[in-house]
Amino acid sequence: MGDRARSSDLENRLGEIYLDETADSDQLRRQTERYRRCISAFRERYGAEDDSPLLIFRSPGRTELSGNHTDHNGGYVVAAAVHLDCVAVVRARSDTAVRLSSDGYSAAYEVRLDALEPVADEEGSVAALIRGVASAVMEWGGSCGGFDAHLNSAVPVGSGLSSSAAVEVLLAEVFNSLYNESRFDVITLARIGRRAENRHFGKPCGLMDQLACAAGGISGMDLAEPDSPRLYRLTTDFARHGVAVVIVATGGSHADLTEEYAAVPREMRAVADELGGGLLRDNSLEALLKELPRLRRRCGDRAVLRALHFFDETERARRQYSALAAGAIDDYLTLVHESGESSWKLLQNVAAAAEPREQGIPLALTLTDRYLHRRGIRRAARRVHGGGFAGTVQVYLPLDELEEYCREMEQVFGTGAAVVVRVSNGGVARVI
Repeated sequence: MGDRARSSDLENRLGEIYLDETADSDQLRRQTERYRRCISAFRERYGAEDDSPLLIFRSPGRTELSGNHTDHNGGYVVAAAVHLDCVAVVRARSDTAVRLSSDGYSAAYEVRLDALEPVADEEGSVAALIRGVASAVMEWGGSCGGFDAHLNSAVPVGSGLSSSAAVEVLLAEVFNSLYNESRFDVITLARIGRRAENRHFGKPCGLMDQLACAAGGISGMDLAEPDSPRLYRLTTDFARHGVAVVIVATGGSHADLTEEYAAVPREMRAVADELGGGLLRDNSLEALLKELPRLRRRCGDRAVLRALHFFDETERARRQYSALAAGAIDDYLTLVHESGESSWKLLQNVAAAAEPREQGIPLALTLTDRYLHRRGIRRAARRVHGGGFAGTVQVYLPLDELEEYCREMEQVFGTGAAVVVRVSNGGVARVI
């Protein structure tokens, strides 16, 4: 296929992907230029003379809509893929080396797939994700081989939009397409990504992030069977309801928050063990309330509060999905606010105990409340976003309030701290 034909194919595919998310022709033009720059960067780094064709993949980031810290205990969660995505230009190799470069970084990662066990010094790095994804593909009965890739990511690192999950499922889809005849479905791709993050990257997490990035659109996820989740999908354009979704990055601690995150599922499971074993999903709110005195003594008050959050939030997430499916946006926003209150008061993941001076999330939530009260805005909501402890909040606002709200937040948290996100109906995919 000639360059002109491939260019035409690329433009057609980008139209299918990005005009599905916005009718903005300028946005499509910017995306087309972005992809072409990524192709040029690939050729500059790896050379253009090769018989193997260039392939292009993309994977969106995600925003959690409900189900805060319930996925790891078999809860029901709702999440959406967002328009901010990762793009990779890829060419297969004849050996077992994976070389991955990225815009903004002069050095490339290189991983040999001959050894796939976790490497302690790689923990938290892109190299760990490459090795971890390849290892998980093999565990799922797949095949792996080498490739060169150049990555451009529009998902801001540290934004709470799951930049790592987007990369994980993108790498899984590269292996899937190049070496496995695309036989892995989105749930398997998500499970591969999660295994890499848990085992090689060193971060405890449930399946929500990877599944949202892989599936695209808005997903209701019933995780009662973590290895066989039930996935329910719908498409919603919040702008058609007159509201926008804003993610505000508050900065936050640079300390290692792994223990803060790990304590949440650990404490929830301690309560579940006292109630009869398994996950909280295997038990009931009624049993918890009946056993409160004993659970307080055995597990502590914070664990009990977090368990209460789990039961309330799981039921609330189901109602939020139903509200979105029915187009009942006002009911949905009421539930968003309730979710935020529960995370703040029961789950207690708005600040890290190890860094008491840093309270970026409570500050952002409080400033948002004051803004809404001062402006007399009732059709709005706010909540902690994602894992919490440090990071981001999620805010729903009327469209005509976006500019002023973002301006005020950025005066406190810095230029670019407030990011408006749109739902991406497409998930991880090979573009061409």
